[in-house]
Amino acid sequence: MKKILIGILVILMALAPIYSATGLVVTLGEGTNTNSAYKNAVMDYFNSNTDKNLDNSTVRVITASEVNSISQNISGTTYTPNQILSCAMVDLSYSPGIKIIVDKSKITLVTPKMYENALKSTGITDGYVVVTSPVSASGESALAGVMKAYEIAVGEEIPDEAKQAATQELYTQSNIANETNHTPDEIADLFERVQTDVQNQNITNINDIKVIVINVANQMNINITDQQADQIAGSLSNTQQAQGSLEQFKTSFQNATQQATESQGFLNQMWNYLDSFLSYVQGLAG
Repeated sequence: MKKILIGILVILMALAPIYSATGLVVTLGEGTNTNSAYKNAVMDYFNSNTDKNLDNSTVRVITASEVNSISQNISGTTYTPNQILSCAMVDLSYSPGIKIIVDKSKITLVTPKMYENALKSTGITDGYVVVTSPVSASGESALAGVMKAYEIAVGEEIPDEAKQAATQELYTQSNIANETNHTPDEIADLFERVQTDVQNQNITNINDIKVIVINVANQMNINITDQQADQIAGSLSNTQQAQGSLEQFKTSFQNATQQATESQGFLNQMWNYLDSFLSYVQGLAG
């Protein structure tokens, strides 16, 4: 009996790192990674928001050059390495659906709903996402880290066109939330409803999308200017036009999500079996 138990433990110890690592990725901002106190604080936050062993996760650094390659043509902002502080954790085994946790004590502007909208624009509809920063940050640059984490977990790059569109969408949501008396989530809900209509009707023309923006905003009692309606329409037009480039990523994403979910299920079954077996052995010993 003892030999059997030892054999099971050896097998589980061998399999656990393989299966628990599947689809689990952490991205650290370049500035956070070079500061041990910042890095420890961020990893502690991630550990407090997952039951997985992060020692088995894939950890990558998101650099200023990676963020700038996406953001500088949208916001005009160029970041230095010590300004890239936001960090993200992605777990593909969470399915179906997407769950996003944002550290509200550090991320001051971007909400889970805003991240969800931007990610859906790249075909990402499943997974568990946690976003934090060691210091106060708007959270806008964190999207680059989240997308990078998904690319690593999926094993497929998101096309640049789609990354640009998703980032522009996030920045537009943030800007309009800042410019109006409406909450970020109210603006995010507006984007979601308009985007759903645009996708269902496969509309790419900015003028046609603007009509939907104005109609939906009126229905939701959200007051936006004509210029803001133009910004939303332009952003969602770019998002819709980018969908054609995402076919390969979407296929890889679905396959990776299924694999991660199945792997996690297998590991859970093995641990449950071991627990039952130990209870059985204890019963015999008693």
